[in-house]
Amino acid sequence: MTVGWLTMAPSRTLAFAYDHDWLTAGFSISPLSLPLRSGVFVAKRDPLNGMFGVFDDSMPDGWGELLTDRMLRKRGIDPFSVGPLTRLSIVGTGGMGALEYEPAASMDDSVFPTDLDDIAAECASLLETDFSDGLDTLFALGGSSGGARPKILTEIDGEEWIIKFPSSMDPANIGEQEYAISRLAVACGIDMPETRLFPSKRCAGYFGTRRFDRVGGPNRPRTKIHMVSAGGLLETSHRLANLDYGLLMRLTMRLCDSVEDCERLYRLMCFNVFIGNRDDHAKNFSYLYDRDKGEWHLSPGYDLTENPGINSEHTAAVNGKGRGITIGDLTMVGTRAGIARARCISIAKDIRERVADAGFMASMG
Repeated sequence: MTVGWLTMAPSRTLAFAYDHDWLTAGFSISPLSLPLRSGVFVAKRDPLNGMFGVFDDSMPDGWGELLTDRMLRKRGIDPFSVGPLTRLSIVGTGGMGALEYEPAASMDDSVFPTDLDDIAAECASLLETDFSDGLDTLFALGGSSGGARPKILTEIDGEEWIIKFPSSMDPANIGEQEYAISRLAVACGIDMPETRLFPSKRCAGYFGTRRFDRVGGPNRPRTKIHMVSAGGLLETSHRLANLDYGLLMRLTMRLCDSVEDCERLYRLMCFNVFIGNRDDHAKNFSYLYDRDKGEWHLSPGYDLTENPGINSEHTAAVNGKGRGITIGDLTMVGTRAGIARARCISIAKDIRERVADAGFMASMG
């Protein structure tokens, strides 16, 4: 079913209008900036270069953007000459979440996945040089992905997975580390998708996570789930350190109308602080829309790693602080969101103890 129509406004920013049938049978794909009503919405120039956040979420960044630009150059096209509508067409049906873009301008040369160690070697080659013999393979497997780390989107036993590979800045055992942290997150009560450590002859293994924006399996219908990041909803760039957990709590309550979702976010905040994941930017929190119930919910956790951040500061502030965060600061954010103070303290102390016992405790300074 057609959601709506995109074009470039005279201001050279994106313009969007919902399709007539979607207005009757659909839902708002981004409630704060694109409410479900007729008329044309025109994006602001900043901070997303003339894009609406929900469509910016579909655009590959980091690794996926690198692959796209390399593929364009391989075809003799200057990446700087390619505008947002063309880039969305390149995403086509392969983006994260449920949105698809037509007409599609595929650059996929119909290649097939190969051995994970071979893919890791091609990723390393591409990061070190401007060329890789496996560029077509890498683009087909990961050209629509976001995030800085090399990765592929693939199918395993009828289910869709994301498998990550080390970047040039990562330790060789980064996959093993992220897997251990994902299991620790589950022990701390954080909602997580299934994760695995895939075997390797080159390193301790490659971290993989089952996609939560896809449901269904070998014997069940495959369905895409609409997903929007916090940055997409707030129309802000994840490259700006302008987020705080208090704002995320208010966004979660407004969108989900659920104290349970706020408590899930509270657990995630505590875990990020104690694990030392300071890369808690606006694209590392997302929301999923349940069409059957007509409800939004906070997504499972993802991209949970030890990350020192910029100047050892959290990208998302906690009670106004980027460092030196105390249990009192965590509790203040939680109680303002409607969670009982005693419960906030209990959750924070429990997560701190579990993280410390696992040997991951970060400096709070």
